[in-house]
Amino acid sequence: MKKRPVATIIAISVGVIVLLGTFIPIPLFATVRLELVQWAMILAGVAVLVGIGNLFSVHFQKIRRREKGSVYSVTLLVAMLATLFVGVMVGPSHAWMQGAVEAIIIPVEASLMALLAVTLVYASIRLLRRRAGLMSVIFLGTAALILLASVSLPLIGEIPFLSDWIRPWLMFGPAAGGARGLLLGVALGALLTGLRALFAFDRPYGGK
Repeated sequence: MKKRPVATIIAISVGVIVLLGTFIPIPLFATVRLELVQWAMILAGVAVLVGIGNLFSVHFQKIRRREKGSVYSVTLLVAMLATLFVGVMVGPSHAWMQGAVEAIIIPVEASLMALLAVTLVYASIRLLRRRAGLMSVIFLGTAALILLASVSLPLIGEIPFLSDWIRPWLMFGPAAGGARGLLLGVALGALLTGLRALFAFDRPYGGK
């Protein structure tokens, strides 16, 4: 693949300017940094529009060829176009859009989280069957305790000891520590990726 030194120079220059504007209190660097960040936001919006166009094209081709499962493509396109039309016409803060969020998006997210919880328990059981070790038992026990402490059982309600003591300790102790570790790992990975692109070790914008 042919190298593109211009793209490399632009990427490195923009990265250096943004870093200087962030860590050095010079008004010129700060102004340029804000301008570059706004350009990046515009490009991100354009990338989202390109992704929406590609999504529309893929599902429209499935509908035209009458492939299996094309009814889901029809549902997706109708919902996407209706949401886009209403959002453009009335704005995201209108009562219609807020009602759509509360009636559709939030229940779907809650259903996905419930499905994730069931999948997590099933995966822990399979892990225990395949590799019966101490960590597998701890994983399964923690998942079961969190589920039992988070739901309201029929004729019983919440389990007092689990919901009052065990769940807060697990969520604000080991779970919070694990979440912070994951966030720290993601931040370090993003920092390393940015540094590799900044010093031209990786060139996602073109070239080898």
